[in-house]
Amino acid sequence: MTANPMVPSAELVASVKAATHDVYDTAEIQRQDAAHYMHPFTDHKALGERGARVMVRGDGIYLWDSEGQKILDGMSGLWCVNVGYGRTSISDAVYRQMQTLPFYNSFFNTTNVPATRLAALLVEISPPQFNHVFFTGSGSEANDTNLRMVRRYWDLKGQPQRHTIISRYNAYHGSTVAGAALGGMAGMHEQGGMIPGIEHIGQPNYLENGSGMSRDEFGIVAAGWLEAKILEVGVDKVAAFIGEPVQGAGGVIIPPSTYWPEIQRICDKYGVLLIADEVICGFGRLGTWFGSELMQIKPDLITFAKGVTSGYVPLGGVLVGDRVASVLINEGGDFNHGFTYSGHPVACAAALENIRILMDERLVQQVAQDTGPYLKEKFEALMDHPLVGYADTCGFVAGLNLVRKKAAAVHDCEYFDPDQGVGMICRGYMFANGIIMRAVGDRMIIAPPLVMTRAQIDEMIFKIRYCLEATLIDLQKRGWVA
Repeated sequence: MTANPMVPSAELVASVKAATHDVYDTAEIQRQDAAHYMHPFTDHKALGERGARVMVRGDGIYLWDSEGQKILDGMSGLWCVNVGYGRTSISDAVYRQMQTLPFYNSFFNTTNVPATRLAALLVEISPPQFNHVFFTGSGSEANDTNLRMVRRYWDLKGQPQRHTIISRYNAYHGSTVAGAALGGMAGMHEQGGMIPGIEHIGQPNYLENGSGMSRDEFGIVAAGWLEAKILEVGVDKVAAFIGEPVQGAGGVIIPPSTYWPEIQRICDKYGVLLIADEVICGFGRLGTWFGSELMQIKPDLITFAKGVTSGYVPLGGVLVGDRVASVLINEGGDFNHGFTYSGHPVACAAALENIRILMDERLVQQVAQDTGPYLKEKFEALMDHPLVGYADTCGFVAGLNLVRKKAAAVHDCEYFDPDQGVGMICRGYMFANGIIMRAVGDRMIIAPPLVMTRAQIDEMIFKIRYCLEATLIDLQKRGWVA
């Protein structure tokens, strides 16, 4: 007899029951994953051959996988779990909202209480030029929104030719069509192409391009690439410049202190709008509510997501500065843009409770005044290891460069052949020994939860040092280092 395709198999029913009772058969989950789940940024064939790691629980700064291994999460999930795992007050806020109003849209002249209250709260904690918020479901959608807002702004200003947006190579601004185009990662551009009106300049990576200069000198030079590009494209054609205060996915590229003030001066000089992509840097990550404050700039638009809910529920958006908002509101009529889930009441309820935690526990101030400086001291001390050529931090992001041979001057270090994949070798030792540290090429990066204590920083640094030593021994056996 042929099975009825509308009736779930006994195997599937058993799997669903097991999932609802916290019973995990790792092999079965991996089999289903390989058969059906397409992951982001993944070689699915390779993943299917080795099997995915199955995460099942989180508490504080720690995760547990289905095999019972306890793992220190040095990446806050994906730069987002700022208040740590297991915050029942956020779960409770989500549950209450689901019981009251699980969803209604923000179209057709309607609103909801959590979205309205969150918009007001975001205005309160953001720089003074921001009085309006546009909600999305993610940072990618928020950067698509930025593109449309910027181009609509210049249309209304009677300058429709000003549609070009300048970004940076190695920047990450999302993976939607516009977000990927705004970003500067060649691998993404190769899969799906570009869209018109996007230009790129070099990134402020001192190790890559600053040889022979001080950091401050290089900051001015790197910012000058923006002015050169504006003049090349034509002042009357450039709409905006977009950048992350600290580049995250590109490898925690921390710019010199001179860089962003000079970018601001150039934008002001030519009337170019400034977009700060704070999907990673916002909500305390750099020791300020927004990274723009630390970098001493006054952007016209701020992209946010991730830390706004600590990743508990998807939510993103754009803080819209008065310069742009006044034109869109007073002169624009309908702004024909938005999403079903703009201002989702459940997501906004999660964000309200998340921000309350950040405020009440003074986590932003803690990163600025206590744990951030302590992390800097301990992390940069890793430069005494023979594999570490350079290490730097900013708030609660940090990165170190793995090198084949160290030198007195950082620009004179000898690097590994990229094809050797040394960063991924090191990352493998990290996972195997209970710590998540991301590899971007041969740069190893972290962005731990903001709730991390000094004792937990010590634990993390101990694990990192242990894994660096394991990596060194491995590379010596391969004959790649002396």
